[in-house]
Amino acid sequence: MPTTKHWTTEPDGEVNVKTMLSGPASASPTTVSAVFKKTSQRLADHPALRVKRNGEWKTWTWQDYYGDVARAAKSLIKLGMEPFHGVCILGFNSPEWHISLLSAIMAGGLGVGVYPTNSAEACCHIANNCTAQVIIAEDKKQLDKIFAVRDKMAYVLKVVQYSSAEPVAAEYRDQGVISWEEFLNCGIDVPDYEVSWRIEKQKPGNCASLIYTSGTTGPPKGVMVSHDNITWTARICVELYNMTFEDQLVSYLPLSHIAAQMIDIIAPLCSGATVWFAQPDAMKGTLKNTLEEVRPTMFMGVPRVWEKIKEAVQLQVQQTSGFKKWAFDKASEIGMQTSFNKQQGSSDKPWGYFFADKLIFQGVRKKLGLDRCRCQVTGAAPIDRSVVEFFMQLDVPIYEMYGMSECTGPHTVSLPSAYKLGSAGKAMVGVEMKIDNPNDRGDGEICFRGRHVFMGYLKEERKTREVLDEDGWLHSGDVGNVDDNGFLTITGRIKEILITKGGENVAPVPVESLMKEELPLLSHCCVIGNDQKYLTMLVTFKCEMDDLTPTDKLSPMGLAVMSQLGSLATSVKEATADPLVTKYITEGMKKVNEKSVSRAAKVQKFRVCPEDFSIPGGELTPTMKVKRKAVTEKYKDLIAEMYEESSLV
Repeated sequence: MPTTKHWTTEPDGEVNVKTMLSGPASASPTTVSAVFKKTSQRLADHPALRVKRNGEWKTWTWQDYYGDVARAAKSLIKLGMEPFHGVCILGFNSPEWHISLLSAIMAGGLGVGVYPTNSAEACCHIANNCTAQVIIAEDKKQLDKIFAVRDKMAYVLKVVQYSSAEPVAAEYRDQGVISWEEFLNCGIDVPDYEVSWRIEKQKPGNCASLIYTSGTTGPPKGVMVSHDNITWTARICVELYNMTFEDQLVSYLPLSHIAAQMIDIIAPLCSGATVWFAQPDAMKGTLKNTLEEVRPTMFMGVPRVWEKIKEAVQLQVQQTSGFKKWAFDKASEIGMQTSFNKQQGSSDKPWGYFFADKLIFQGVRKKLGLDRCRCQVTGAAPIDRSVVEFFMQLDVPIYEMYGMSECTGPHTVSLPSAYKLGSAGKAMVGVEMKIDNPNDRGDGEICFRGRHVFMGYLKEERKTREVLDEDGWLHSGDVGNVDDNGFLTITGRIKEILITKGGENVAPVPVESLMKEELPLLSHCCVIGNDQKYLTMLVTFKCEMDDLTPTDKLSPMGLAVMSQLGSLATSVKEATADPLVTKYITEGMKKVNEKSVSRAAKVQKFRVCPEDFSIPGGELTPTMKVKRKAVTEKYKDLIAEMYEESSLV
């Protein structure tokens, strides 16, 4: 693979591919603008984007979509945006978000997604790091953050509010903020050739978008992905999953994340699929309504989404009895056998499948809004095996993807024709994978190479060289192994491996997954034990959320567990103090310990955190991954208690 100036956005722009494999892997390098134009011409009148406003669905055809992006590109030029400068986009998914990103790229700039949950300080760091000259924010809530640090943003020329649900607040209009309509119209006198020459100057190897990391180990780093990174990876995925213009997708995951950006924006540019936008409160419960109305043909859910869906189905099942309960249990057995047959490459269906499908599976899929869905995908964070098994019982296989921002999203994928329970799938066509320095069990660092590997971290030469070696191998920092059939199993993360005082290496994630599987009351589990004599764990209970903030009220699943235990607790505080709950966790912990791979991997004690982990609380990343370092720092007193006591549980 080529060695370029990984820490800048302006390499020579050429794409040097060592081995051009057959099929899509050998696709000629191209730019995002070229792919977009081709699709807008091929499917001019076909729906591209749909969003519900004032109770009605508003539609952009591909021609409308391209036209608005071209208008926005002119406006960015009018506002003074120069090539290779950032355009920060801050807010929930919407047509305006898509248009902002693509117009920044079309005008020769860098599309820069910013998590809506980011602090004002993080927004300031990103804006300065990418030399953003324009910021496009959703509403007053986001503008409040921007203007809290506006005087520290060294390059910003203009701020735009893209939500039309509320007018620009007078206090911000006085400071030059303009509305979306004003933004689209401000470049009307910019001639077409001003955009055309910028498009013509773009090369496949130029940076197109910056994906900022979650900042779990320091300030967010700008992952530079090129036009070729984006278009090549998207075309691979489109072919692997047989995506066409007839596909219907629902956009709700943060578009600042590489997975959502690729699935919701770039893959549709290649396939012509229609994107429907969920409501801003999707994660509070309205996503279900959107799914039921849209009935997507493909759907990606992060593990937390699949966990929530699982809980909802389980609660309904617990309320049934008699024949209905018997039918569900019997159908679950048939569904599991069907799923195992598929994994073995067989289309054979067990006896009784027809009745199970008619009585149970079809009804469940319809209630979930997945009755037309031919492909359910998960990624962005590890998913518990129990969640995947649950959906297998309903004949709703969840296909795991694995990758990272630094490889433009996916590296291994699971497909209807190739998936395995507990595996993250096989390497995509046209890429290479190796397990570096494997131990006697075959576990080692997972490394990638291919046209999807990023250019480097913006202005971070040293950090780039830490993960990208001279031979083009991207070192993921994750630990795993590959079986004889090419399926990857991820067993941990190098930085998260716990080394006890006895020198034993323990991967905490598998232990945490088993704990959550054994104890449905637990929302999160964080195993502790680095440089300690034994392992302990911090746990949180499933509770109701107020927006993204956890409350003290137990969730329906939490209340169901209390009922089963004979406990009257209805809050986290009451459950924490209840001896029945303490006994429940202790017994569950002992059952998990019986399955441990070694004595060192047994958890000896636990403490319940006063509230669930959350993004505002600082324990979770925007993609719902646990920030282990932040958790251990925040709850250091609880951890100290467990190690100060002399007796073990």
